[in-house]
Amino acid sequence: MGLLAHERYCDEIVRLTGELRAALQGADLGATVPTCPDWTLRELAEHVGRAHRWAGEIVRTRATEAVADEKVPDNSPAGDDPAALDAWLAEGAAGTADALREAGPDAEVWSWSWDHSAGFWSRRMAIETVVHLADAALTAKVPYTMTPELAADTIDEWLEIVTFVQTTGDREIAELPRDGRTLHLHATDVPDAEWLIELGADGVSWSRAHGKADVALRGSLTDVMLVFNRRLAPDSDRVEVLGDAGLLDFWLERTSFG
Repeated sequence: MGLLAHERYCDEIVRLTGELRAALQGADLGATVPTCPDWTLRELAEHVGRAHRWAGEIVRTRATEAVADEKVPDNSPAGDDPAALDAWLAEGAAGTADALREAGPDAEVWSWSWDHSAGFWSRRMAIETVVHLADAALTAKVPYTMTPELAADTIDEWLEIVTFVQTTGDREIAELPRDGRTLHLHATDVPDAEWLIELGADGVSWSRAHGKADVALRGSLTDVMLVFNRRLAPDSDRVEVLGDAGLLDFWLERTSFG
């Protein structure tokens, strides 16, 4: 498991948005999202649709700087018509996937990250949808299981973001200990889906590896990913935490980035 092909990420943006749309069918769009309590389910869906359109506009225009929100074609549906929201979500995902396919993975575009390519945005928008689909499924009380490739890639990408953000002097990351303590993530249902994270003197480093750690998080790959993205509580009976649970809690708190 590792990076997926650009075309696969483009396909997943559309497919995962379809799953999001299915989760919204018949749900109370005014319900508060437990994992994003500042949003209703409708606002969560609008966030996803706008994120897709924003990334799509960056790629479509080959932007060399951040695109202001007001310059992104929106046309978000007014009122409370679920059918209009559904169509708007589908249109945004398809349009963004089309822009990414047309650009190809190596097209140079602005991003806030270490990677200034269209390929960054295809991956980022697929994983953005992975995580917010979990929010929607939890709120709508429908089942959620992620494919192994995407669940593992979601963990990889988050660790890449953490190691990038620590180079920017982020205050939350600076508060992580640098005493050599380690965290181990271990998926029990997918071979070789393990991560070892070290809080070393030079900051956070990580690898895909098995190893003894100060705290270990064990469970299905989907559930390990959900805990790591703060979508499932680490004290859930769906996962097992061995060792210094406080270290895991501290990591989750300091890697939320707002």
